[in-house]
Amino acid sequence: MFGQLPPALQNLHLPLRLKLWDGHLFDLGPDPQVTLLVKEPQLIGLLTHPNLDTLGAAFVDGKLELEGDIGEAVRVCDELSEAFLKDGDEPLPVRAAHDKQTDAASIAYHYDVSNAFYQLWLDRDMVYSCAYFREPDDTLDEAQQHKFDHLCRKLRLQAGDYLLDVGCGWGGLARFAAREYGARVFGITLSKAQLALARERVEEEGLAAQVELQLLDYRELPQDGRFDKVVSVGMFEHVGHANLALYCKTLFGAVRDGGLVMNHGITAKCVDGRPVGKGAGAFINRYVFPNGELPHLCMVSQASGEAGLEVVDVESLRLHYARTLSLWSQNLENQLHRAAALVPEQTLRIWRLYLAGCAHAFARGWINLHQVLAVKPYADGRHDLPWTREDLYR
Repeated sequence: MFGQLPPALQNLHLPLRLKLWDGHLFDLGPDPQVTLLVKEPQLIGLLTHPNLDTLGAAFVDGKLELEGDIGEAVRVCDELSEAFLKDGDEPLPVRAAHDKQTDAASIAYHYDVSNAFYQLWLDRDMVYSCAYFREPDDTLDEAQQHKFDHLCRKLRLQAGDYLLDVGCGWGGLARFAAREYGARVFGITLSKAQLALARERVEEEGLAAQVELQLLDYRELPQDGRFDKVVSVGMFEHVGHANLALYCKTLFGAVRDGGLVMNHGITAKCVDGRPVGKGAGAFINRYVFPNGELPHLCMVSQASGEAGLEVVDVESLRLHYARTLSLWSQNLENQLHRAAALVPEQTLRIWRLYLAGCAHAFARGWINLHQVLAVKPYADGRHDLPWTREDLYR
């Protein structure tokens, strides 16, 4: 039997109930909204030195269970961590080597889980990136279509333009650009599962004459300036800090003079890579995005400029991504029974925490999402962009 909690856990005033392996219940504050089921005695020590990585790992391993809303559980566990930890308690992350083989394996680990699993909680086009909410009550389907249109407008996409889609996912943006804007699209991915379904959907929509999708590493892209426009969504997070300059140079070489390059991706809060979120980054690197490295906005701008691309527009969509992730999390929670039939139990636990945790991280401002538009100027410094943004919102 277990008589009482360690002093460190008393008087925290958190809306959290602990249910121990022997049936004892302890409320850490009035009106608990979440219950943690602690299955092993040694976890009590973990709760007196908690962070989101260790708590998350215990949940993934089945040593902790949650009762209550998953998003509220993440928020309360964050408060529990803040009660014991200070900023800067975590070491700087070890930078990964981003060669072609390592990157391909990391992409496969994350994206080749199961197409059917992703279909449970994504929108109809299976867009696995930040949506764009023109109105607060936009549905996820509407907001993802808005995002496609927002990107195409920023790129000033025209009928007949040849668009390179780097990291094309399941092909939603490629099909939209071809169908709605009349563009020709060449898309690349490192995920075989994504590519197979993306090609099926291109054929189903009768867009095979306009859209070509290939399994290709960005380092193998042609460097002859054949593309009029380049779009990269959710890609530079996988590139790695060491390869960011090469990545931007590669996009520079792929686009024509006067062409536009749009990078849409998650960015770090701290320039030096210091972790934020009390272990959240360590959890994601271990279980979700192996070898992922978030660049700071200044790194993206610097690498673009040194490659010869002129940054002309930057927009933060941080709160849009918080809402996107919250909707994804809600969708998955509503489909847990079906999801359990598609992926192993541990995988499902990882994704439940990841989606709810990332929604919290974006809402708190631990990470951001930026759209960075750049132009490859003509030799004399000219470009063809309008002098204002007015055309984007007409």
